[in-house]
Amino acid sequence: MFLKRLVVGPLETNCYLIACKKTKKAAVIDPGGEEEVDLILKNLQDNDFNLEYIINTHGHIDHIAGNKVLKEKTKAMLLIHKLDAPMLNDVNKNFSIFMGNKRCSPPADSFLEEGDEISLGKLKLIIIHTPGHTPGGICLILNNIVFTGDTLFAGGVGRTDLPGGSYQDLQKSIKEKLLVLSDDKIIYPGHGPDSTIGEERRTNPYI
Repeated sequence: MFLKRLVVGPLETNCYLIACKKTKKAAVIDPGGEEEVDLILKNLQDNDFNLEYIINTHGHIDHIAGNKVLKEKTKAMLLIHKLDAPMLNDVNKNFSIFMGNKRCSPPADSFLEEGDEISLGKLKLIIIHTPGHTPGGICLILNNIVFTGDTLFAGGVGRTDLPGGSYQDLQKSIKEKLLVLSDDKIIYPGHGPDSTIGEERRTNPYI
């Protein structure tokens, strides 16, 4: 497996490039910076990867800003949970209007649901629906890794004070969908450093 984190956009979003080394099939999770799309493309080209999927953990602009250009360049399928799909092409709902740069994404090619599996060559991504930060927020399990988007951070949790956010839903998602995983699961969040489920269970003051 190939895994690389790229920190992109003005809010320093973690964008993840993952690929099956045997089949050269790749996916990008949260290409949140349009300016860094060339860096993503260079990594794909340098490794002879074929981008199959663009996956958004949720619909905020700092996680979708690179969708349009990346999709135009690669023709990859764009995937998001259906509850966040309206955010892709609405500058008010994705909050780009409030950042002084109105941006939209192409519509999703397909919607993700709880329990869906995305095959990436020999790899398999399992979708967990984790509403709270947004109604359609998702996390993805890949072997011993969990990509947690803006649901769970190292030492923190996603904010719930924005439209569509719910503190109760977020806590329920974390406790019933993430903390039930084994302590050694490594979390790769939407912002900041990685951690483990066990470390967050023991030390995170917000859960």
